[in-house]
Amino acid sequence: MTAPFDLRTLQVLTFGRSSVDLYPEQHNVALADVDTFRKSIGGSPTNVAAAAARLGRRAALINRVGNDPFGEYIRRGLRRFGVHDGFITTDPDLLTPVVFCELLPPEEPSIYFYREPRGPDMNVTVDDLPVDAIRSVPLFWASASLFAAEPSRSAAMEALRLRARSAHTVIDLDYRPMFWESREQATEFISPSIDMCTVAVGNRDECEIAVGTRLPDEAADRMLERGVSLAVVKLGAEGVLVATAESRTVIDPIRVPVVCGLGAGDAFGGSLCHGLLAGWDPTEIVTRANAAGAIVAGRLMCSDDMPTAAEIDHLLETGIVPERIVS
Repeated sequence: MTAPFDLRTLQVLTFGRSSVDLYPEQHNVALADVDTFRKSIGGSPTNVAAAAARLGRRAALINRVGNDPFGEYIRRGLRRFGVHDGFITTDPDLLTPVVFCELLPPEEPSIYFYREPRGPDMNVTVDDLPVDAIRSVPLFWASASLFAAEPSRSAAMEALRLRARSAHTVIDLDYRPMFWESREQATEFISPSIDMCTVAVGNRDECEIAVGTRLPDEAADRMLERGVSLAVVKLGAEGVLVATAESRTVIDPIRVPVVCGLGAGDAFGGSLCHGLLAGWDPTEIVTRANAAGAIVAGRLMCSDDMPTAAEIDHLLETGIVPERIVS
């Protein structure tokens, strides 16, 4: 029998989509010509929770899945990773999303979302929110994709209001064009979240959506001016800019042979959560998060391949993506 969940032990709570991800076992092959796939649970906030749990954090996810076998597959997978699934509701009408990726090339895979007419994550309501958990958890992570439609838009804003900008409240600027009617609509609903969070994370494109510029230092300045205490701007092959009111630096990328570029940002996110909770210096936090992302880029899967602390140490010491090391 599973022990009752103790809210007092919760450290990381993420909010957003889940999916069943299918990864080609043949690389550099067009999707139409792929013969076999490997299945895993995915969705960025789901992967972040799994990554944090792999690093020893007590994590949970708020979301909806379909009333179908894939919904049960996601629940079982989360429990296997040590992520609490009690805040996931079941949608009576929508199917659990399926995502295919095409590793052509592996560094920049194409992603195909099957979410018709839409994903159940967009149907999370205010009534679905675990209010006490949102208020009390040391770190809350929300995905900006929640703002793409109602009722999840209102639920996400209510969750941020419940947080009252307490540390640590993280917005992942997570812009997926296929979820939105236009870039202008995305700006309208993502930008206000900056004013309700203590940490903002995004790449150049996502920063342009949220704060109107893709220039890294200017984007960081605008987020800090709006009350964010830590701004993280991902620069792709140029590394990551990490900025606070007192300091800023660019952390160099860690170059590894890429097997699949998907999930690296989510591994980064899970490690970022871990470092924030540990109280590390921002440079150390992002250095280790960079390494976590590089490890997943050097592996095929996302949630299944999230790194342990020992694996991050190994990469930072040797420059080599390790085989599985248990911390």
